[in-house]
Amino acid sequence: MEGGNSPNLQLQQLPLATAAVSVQPHTDSFSYKENLIGALLAIFGHLVISIALNLQKYSHIRLAGSKDPRAYFKTKTWWCGLFLLVLGELGVFSSYAFAPLSLIVPLSAVSVIASAIIGIIFIKEKWKPKDFLRRYVLSFVGCGLAIVGTYLLITFGPNSHEKMTGENITRHLVSWPFLLYMLVEIIIFCLLLYFYKEKNANYIVVILLLVALLGSMTVVTVKAVAGMIVVSIQGNLQLDYPIFYIMLVCMIATAVFQATFLAQASQLYDSSQIASIGYILSTTVAITAGATFYLDFTGEDVLHICMFALGCLIAFLGVFLITRNRKKSVPFEPYISMDAMPGMQNMHDKGIAVQPDLKASFSYGALENNDNMPEIYTPATLPIVQEQHGSKGVSAPPYRVLEHSKKDKLPGFSTALQPEH
Repeated sequence: MEGGNSPNLQLQQLPLATAAVSVQPHTDSFSYKENLIGALLAIFGHLVISIALNLQKYSHIRLAGSKDPRAYFKTKTWWCGLFLLVLGELGVFSSYAFAPLSLIVPLSAVSVIASAIIGIIFIKEKWKPKDFLRRYVLSFVGCGLAIVGTYLLITFGPNSHEKMTGENITRHLVSWPFLLYMLVEIIIFCLLLYFYKEKNANYIVVILLLVALLGSMTVVTVKAVAGMIVVSIQGNLQLDYPIFYIMLVCMIATAVFQATFLAQASQLYDSSQIASIGYILSTTVAITAGATFYLDFTGEDVLHICMFALGCLIAFLGVFLITRNRKKSVPFEPYISMDAMPGMQNMHDKGIAVQPDLKASFSYGALENNDNMPEIYTPATLPIVQEQHGSKGVSAPPYRVLEHSKKDKLPGFSTALQPEH
């Protein structure tokens, strides 16, 4: 009996094994399809965001000389840019619900590529072909490298998928790898914040590392919130879990503080440096957070991981070349030349000049900016007449203030210094 039953048992187990094998390719194809949907949504979102920001910038430039500071609210261009901005942000937000976090984050290079292409297409200066290629050769090379890196990211990106339910997110949140990662990140963040606030270490790497650490928590919470919303739309309600609202609050808080540090960095450093260094640091830290929280690279072979890392490095190099080629803008600040006045240049005991150069971040005696003047070659100077001393032993004030006539008035000045007779 036992020998007769054994073939039947073997025959009954064969269909189960074949069924299990047949399910696996379907699951893989479906997960790759989700990866493609998420990547396309992210690329679309970043492309639309770049167009929107350029439209709003164009609207602000056109109304730069307007007396009404909010005149752009009345233009269709600005509102069109705002609509496209919201649409792009929704596209990027929804992409986190389909593809792994480590795949979506590096695709923000698309916005840098789009900004470079839009800047070249809508450039106002006319260049000869040779000058044009010499001026923008780094941009072309950078765009090519960034596109190649994006292709490698999509092709060899992580393929781990799970439903973003409240139970799964809670399990990831209390896992020991993520708790250890959070402990290390909090310590690093506190140290950087201490040096930045107390020691005035306002280096660009310090500020953008603070932004990157906050941004890693932002993208982790964004994926959780977006995934739970999509699962709820599919019929399995997840909005009644407390973890959803915890993630929502963390997402908003980290995004606000991230924007604050970015605004401080933009006041101290050039936008091209912020774009390149910020992209590299934020992408690296966010991929680390995604690999720790969502276990993005679990089950991936070494070849896929190496090719994904190569795609990231190529995208980093492309973004660096694109932003390196941007022309740095020097803010125009007209000032009064103080060296024309006797004794002002050596005003201090050590002979330090009080008048900085035109390219400095702050100009002594800076006046209101005049947008109608394209270039300034020489600073405006006050009319100065040499001092004439009176009788011996009598100290008279060397200067007195006289009103100019309307003809003699300089733009922006109402009075000038003249010698006391």
